[in-house]
Formats: sequence, structure tokens, C-alpha cells
Amino acid sequence: MGLFGVDEARAELERLRPVLDEIVVIRADAAELSAALADGVVTDLGGLPEFKAAQARLDDLMSTVQATGAELKGFAPLLVDFPAELDGAPVLLCWLEGDAGLDWYHRADLGFAGRRRLS
Repeated sequence: MGLFGVDEARAELERLRPVLDEIVVIRADAAELSAALADGVVTDLGGLPEFKAAQARLDDLMSTVQATGAELKGFAPLLVDFPAELDGAPVLLCWLEGDAGLDWYHRADLGFAGRRRLS
């Protein structure tokens, strides 16, 4: 996959918002179902079939994100990176669950610890 420009990555993030929002909901359902199954407790969300369906849906949603060229780096919280280049250096435009928009980046070789605000 190619590199994203900042505007292009921001537009892709907006297209992905419904997918990312659904991941958050299904992730919570799957966690609750998993805990209930481990404890042998019944939950309003269902049982093993619903847990398996949630896992399958999460796989589909994560594949949708990856198919755009974005990289799903974290699951809880969600962390999505968009490969890009700034001032001739390879970077990852970085969105973390809870961020209002795509306003951060980090050098590809530094990872999340090197996260800086886009100017």
C-alpha cells in the first residue's frame, strides 16, 4: 500500500469512524461474553454462539481497517496508524481511541513514545 498525505489520512479516518465505533461496541460485548462464559454465568448478550459471532465480526471489522492501508496497532484502546512521509522522513500519522481527529504523528522508528502533534 502507498503512503497517505495528511488530508488523505484524515479523510480516510472519517470514512473509518463508523467501523472504529462498531469495533469499540463489539469489543465490549465480546469482553463481557468472555467473562460470563469463563464464570459460567448467563448474560443478556447471550452465550458461546454470540461470543463466536462477536469474534468473527471483530475480525471482519479489523480487516476492513487494514484493507485501507491503515495499520491497526492497538485493540484496547484502538490505535490506528497511517503510513506517511513528513519532511522526507517516514512517519506514522497516529490516531488513538478518544482523539477528536488525526492530529498526531510519530517517526516510524520511534513508535508511540515519539508521538508529536501535527503542526
